[in-house]
Amino acid sequence: MSKAFVRENEADEEEGSAPSPLPAGFKNYITPGGLKALKDELLHLIDGERPEVVKVVSWAASNGDRSENGDYIYGKRRLREIDRRIRFLIKRIESAEAFDPGIHHGNDQIFFGATVTYERENGEEHTVTIVGVDEIDPLQGKISWISPVARTLTKAREGDTVTLKTPAGEEALVVLEVSYPEPA
Repeated sequence: MSKAFVRENEADEEEGSAPSPLPAGFKNYITPGGLKALKDELLHLIDGERPEVVKVVSWAASNGDRSENGDYIYGKRRLREIDRRIRFLIKRIESAEAFDPGIHHGNDQIFFGATVTYERENGEEHTVTIVGVDEIDPLQGKISWISPVARTLTKAREGDTVTLKTPAGEEALVVLEVSYPEPA
């Protein structure tokens, strides 16, 4: 059977066909820095990476037999990945609603964009920043505003104790500090 009628693997599926990480009816909030990072990645793919891969694929295609040409095969695969990512980024940027958390600077109540230090029942302190779904980076302490921890902390103030519901049961979190970036 011709390859034209067979999907090579699951990576060929559209990223846009996956369900959105946002709950239905919610806006795609993002910080101005996160929106800039998405736009920078898009520009890098369009102006930098994609033209380089096109050159390699073009050169490889000119070498003749494409069926056993690794540069051509892997170049075409990489080109599909880049194009898929470009389409995904365009959709995310179009749906993004930038919100500058600096408007809450000096406030001790937790909203989108807050950096929060809290203490768990076992005495561990954690510092997290509540960001949009396209900006999450757990290793850097950036959590999504729709995550259970962020939802539990939202609207609490410094000194408040909130209850986080986990599969293991309920856990009390004490809000130690709330901060926001300087207004832009």
